[in-house]
Amino acid sequence: MSRVGKHIVAIPAGINVSCAGNVLTIKKENIEKAYEVPACIKIDLSSDGILFTPLNSEKATRSIWGTSQRNVSNIVNGLDKGFKVELEMVGVGYKATVTGNKLVMQLGFSHDIEYDIPEGVTIVCAKPTAMTISGHSKKQIGDVAAFLRSHRKPEPYKGKGIMRSGEFVYRKEGKKK
Repeated sequence: MSRVGKHIVAIPAGINVSCAGNVLTIKKENIEKAYEVPACIKIDLSSDGILFTPLNSEKATRSIWGTSQRNVSNIVNGLDKGFKVELEMVGVGYKATVTGNKLVMQLGFSHDIEYDIPEGVTIVCAKPTAMTISGHSKKQIGDVAAFLRSHRKPEPYKGKGIMRSGEFVYRKEGKKK
């Protein structure tokens, strides 16, 4: 039995959930998200929340059971509270600014890196060396954070790069003479 899939996804106040066949539609005000649940999973919509049950005991069904529950839970939590990721830039001259719908980063290259901020994502630079990425979709936030981080991954010798706040970078000792 799935440890994740057996739990009920609680629906907070202000969020409407409807089910048509195997498609769950989750709404909050003017934001609407749809999630297609695989046909091997049964959806039970009640006043308590959403419960997923597998229709058979095959391995593929059991593995997608918990994944479906967690994906729907992330959609509901994203619409209710939202998600955010904080990134820090460590390095001489590393800084970022948001101008309009573009993020401009200076990371020690001969040119600035410009990134068009996708719809549904908000990037705020409270300090020149720190940025907060927030939005409703956990996957989209993670993808944006991973893409921005890929320009300068943290390196173990000097500790420079773009890293999540609180991330531990294992430091290595340099070359000895």
